[in-house]
Amino acid sequence: MLAGPPGFSAPSPYSLSMNWTTVESELAYTCDGFDVINETVELPDGERAAFDWLREAESVVILPFTSEERVVVIDEWRHAVGRVNRGLPAGTLEGDEDPEAAVGRELAEETGYRPGDIEHMTSVEPANGFSDAVFHYFVARGCEEATEQNLDMDETIEVTTTTFEQLREAVREDNLRDGRSAFGVLYYLLYNGQL
Repeated sequence: MLAGPPGFSAPSPYSLSMNWTTVESELAYTCDGFDVINETVELPDGERAAFDWLREAESVVILPFTSEERVVVIDEWRHAVGRVNRGLPAGTLEGDEDPEAAVGRELAEETGYRPGDIEHMTSVEPANGFSDAVFHYFVARGCEEATEQNLDMDETIEVTTTTFEQLREAVREDNLRDGRSAFGVLYYLLYNGQL
């Protein structure tokens, strides 16, 4: 694992009196990417409130370096923002799949590349105020073109490579808009002493 902050497994300094209790829970909406859960919760003061949140599968985000030290990136249509978005390959875990296994599968499906060495960088909850999503970040080295892309029906992706310096500058210049990709680049910079 890359050097970084310790995990957040230490006991919370906050008392259990901050906990909310779920009184009722129902599935309000479901689709391939996520579920919307509607709950009635009891707050610490005894009041009840409605709380809606997204249930999502865990995902991997991959910073893939080729043997020539170029970074494999994807340009993908993102309909919610109405533009092509540059980012790092990423995708959801399938069933009980191990995150490290998902790295190889997702990288091959989205880019046609296979990883050499895989190293876990960190895992984060990117939006835990309204979602249970978890992103597992990995760096993959020695990636080589090995197969054809195997895209999902709703994916429109073109693959290219770039230098890590160009990715860093894209973050600095506000041109790498994909948040999970920008975080992966900055995390790698920070914990490899390159900032």
